[in-house]
Amino acid sequence: MIKREEALEYHRMGRRGKIEVISTKPVSTQRDLSLAYSPGVAEPCREIAADEEKVYEYTAKGNLVAVISNGTAVLGLGNIGPAAGKPVMEGKGVLFKKFADIDVFDIEISSSETEAIIETIAALEPTFGGINLEDIKAPECFEVEEALKRRMNIPVFHDDQHGTAIISGAALINALEIQGKKIDQVKIVISGAGASAISCARFYVLLGANRSNIYMCDSKGLIHRKRDDLNKYKQEFVNGDDHATLGEMMAGADVFIGLSQAGLVTKPMVSSMAPNAIVFAMANPDPEISYDDATSVRSDIIMATGRSDYPNQVNNVLGFPFIFRGALDVRARAINDEMKLAAARAIAALTREDVADSVIRSYGDKPLSFGPEYIIPKPFDQRVLLWVAPAVARAAMESGVARKPITDWDAYTDDLESRLGKSRGFMVPIINRAQRRRPLKRIVLPEGEETVVLRAAQRLVEEGICQPVLLGRRHLMRSIAEENHIDLKGVELTNPMDDGRRLGYADAFFETRSRKGINAAGARRLMQRTMYFGLMMVRQGDADGLVAGASIAYPEVIRPALQVVGRDHRYSRVAGLYVMMPKSGGQFFLADTTVNIDPPAEELAEIAMMAAEIAQRFGATPRVAMLSFSNFGDSKHPAATKMRRATELVKSEHPHLMVDGEMHADTAVSPEMLNALYPFNTLGGQAANVLIFPNIDAGNIAYKLLMRIGECEAIGPILMGMNKPVHVIQNSSQVQDIVNMVAITVTEAWDRTGHPISSDVMDALSHRES
Repeated sequence: MIKREEALEYHRMGRRGKIEVISTKPVSTQRDLSLAYSPGVAEPCREIAADEEKVYEYTAKGNLVAVISNGTAVLGLGNIGPAAGKPVMEGKGVLFKKFADIDVFDIEISSSETEAIIETIAALEPTFGGINLEDIKAPECFEVEEALKRRMNIPVFHDDQHGTAIISGAALINALEIQGKKIDQVKIVISGAGASAISCARFYVLLGANRSNIYMCDSKGLIHRKRDDLNKYKQEFVNGDDHATLGEMMAGADVFIGLSQAGLVTKPMVSSMAPNAIVFAMANPDPEISYDDATSVRSDIIMATGRSDYPNQVNNVLGFPFIFRGALDVRARAINDEMKLAAARAIAALTREDVADSVIRSYGDKPLSFGPEYIIPKPFDQRVLLWVAPAVARAAMESGVARKPITDWDAYTDDLESRLGKSRGFMVPIINRAQRRRPLKRIVLPEGEETVVLRAAQRLVEEGICQPVLLGRRHLMRSIAEENHIDLKGVELTNPMDDGRRLGYADAFFETRSRKGINAAGARRLMQRTMYFGLMMVRQGDADGLVAGASIAYPEVIRPALQVVGRDHRYSRVAGLYVMMPKSGGQFFLADTTVNIDPPAEELAEIAMMAAEIAQRFGATPRVAMLSFSNFGDSKHPAATKMRRATELVKSEHPHLMVDGEMHADTAVSPEMLNALYPFNTLGGQAANVLIFPNIDAGNIAYKLLMRIGECEAIGPILMGMNKPVHVIQNSSQVQDIVNMVAITVTEAWDRTGHPISSDVMDALSHRES
């Protein structure tokens, strides 16, 4: 018999309400089927019937947006019909999911009758959390949106109107500041009088533009008071009493906004504009005047287009995913003017921040910083979600349209971070731990002359994660930082060559290595190298940890680290671990993946202990599987007996740790298989999450296949078994990778001070020492 609470729990969406949640519900037994459908499904139906707001708890509505079109104004293709417009709507759905983790159904309506469109869409309200209108021609698009906003109690947003307005508005805020102009004083000329143009003009007025300074031109010229061919929407922006051409209106203009067609603007027209002019030629696919033509006649203009092959692309993807994310997260009744303004201002503000290294790499490694060629963020800047969605959500709350206010903004930001990828979500609590502890730990980055390291140092200071100490030649570090617009305020720059501690470090190093091939002169020479100097800082207590590897090979970091800092006295060697995060959820800790070629059973037992300690440091309850081609003694091959012996060693030294083996990899991660075939297992009825491989071949191959074929996200490599926190990054690491590894190093430094690791693991390690 199906119990009510069991049925409700089966259908509960959780806080995200995602389509994937539905698709991952088990339907493998008759009981599962009874929960998924009849009779179990009746329980959430009863709950929703009693309280309609619970539809957000038991269905995917809260994260579901409809992208709706009738295909009458598709891109630059015009009225091509709903079927031909469907690829655009499906593409829009991809962008919603990619950039803001929002589920989408695209709906194409075979009607050009305004009332029919309105009635059809209004009837869909029970299904969706929001409506994105797309590619509906003017003036019908105005009428449809206005009617739906009056009738529906969920957000309705025509992106062709408001998306362009918001993004170009953000760009205009920044362009005006750079050019030293005030929005209420500038003359704005708009080419085009369709949905986008009218919405842009309205939005610029909200930003502070003087309506009397806006001159809108359609195919017949200036929209002036004496014209008798204007619909009510064009009539909002009549200006002047006489006919004038677009070229005549552009003379002396401060701002040109192009939302019309290619080739309408000539070089002389741009030349006639006011000093320090702003030109947004946004016709697609070709602008009203090309970037090259406009900039060839004016060196003082700021130019933006809708194209990605020139600076300052006005792209709606910077807006709609994040605006809907914020609206859905507070269950807003509408997307109002306050929310649109908040989005534009957040986008404008983000542009002034340091640009992420991953973004710079995506755009050809050309330095990007706030200025004439960078007045708006790039579409692939993941921080847009973290800036725009909270701004929109807060504006919805302050303007009274939010039905589910956010009370914990830190938790909300963490949730948004996790939507950017499982590795981002995994790192959130670790970074939070690093940020909360004081005083700041001092972490050495010996490759201070690398641009990516300099960028990471700026981020570490801005986010309050640690006190970064960069090693290198100060003048060169400052020069590279200045060239790449990196702010080094708060970053400690140290040059070993002129540091008074160098000779003392050399003496201390010589004392420990004098009978291992190092003489006094050699020790002094090694202390001139940033790697050795940084490691001695950690050894001598002048720093709390070190992260290196951006430009140095993996062995070239580990070798001096072992010479200077040494391994943890509890272990006979060090090892490498990766944290893997599959799409289906959860985390798996894989070891050894990077260091030990073919460790014997005794060393594998140590690696298992180290990996269990790391898993606990990351907040997981370790369940250790010793992997093999053999399952629980079904082979007597030496490779299988090695893993069996390692399992016995761990159990004898740590009887309370959940560890078992030897076993197949699929047995380890499938609790159904494990419990059905091997009910005697000691993993507590759950899948293993710490996977110990028999040799480096198996471990290294496994993690790389999981990354490339399995599409798992990875954190690592994490170096285990060092006497003090020392970690190695990969040569291909980006800023976020370095920030992540430094945060891990900081938390390890605090853990070594406070020992918050589980008493089970610590007791076993103490037992090993004794």
